[in-house]
Amino acid sequence: MNHKKVKFAIGSVLVVFAIGYLISAGISSTSQYFFTVDELLAQKVAYTGAGLKVKGRVVNGSIARDPADQLLTRFSIQEKTGKLLVVYKGITPDMFQDGGEVVVEGTLSRDGTFHANVLMTSCPSKYEAEKEEGKTHPGSVPVPGTEPETPDFNKVGSGSKTRV
Repeated sequence: MNHKKVKFAIGSVLVVFAIGYLISAGISSTSQYFFTVDELLAQKVAYTGAGLKVKGRVVNGSIARDPADQLLTRFSIQEKTGKLLVVYKGITPDMFQDGGEVVVEGTLSRDGTFHANVLMTSCPSKYEAEKEEGKTHPGSVPVPGTEPETPDFNKVGSGSKTRV
């Protein structure tokens, strides 16, 4: 093998290892475990400090906002048996309410408190009932044949008055 082929082979191996390292580092830093409240409480010691997603239902009457900092919210979530205290700092979604289903992303501290940096709510089941009845809510796609009339831009008085 001549000198150029050896250099090319070594360079190729280094590039492949660098790409492999970047992929593995990216996956490990963004991967998170997904648990329900009961699953996490059964083995919480093993996941202290790790990035987690936890799904549960907000315990009625547990939502408390800090009067000094309205962005700081404390609440509890539960599944069947256990409860998990969650501390979240940020703007809460409009659908965040007692009894609502939520998914929180963050880390579990040693004292068992979950520090969330993301709070997501799921749509209430009332939308599913309305969908079955044929009703729609804002943002839904209209049923074919019921679309609003499209404007005729060739008619006088329709469309924009701006000319270029």
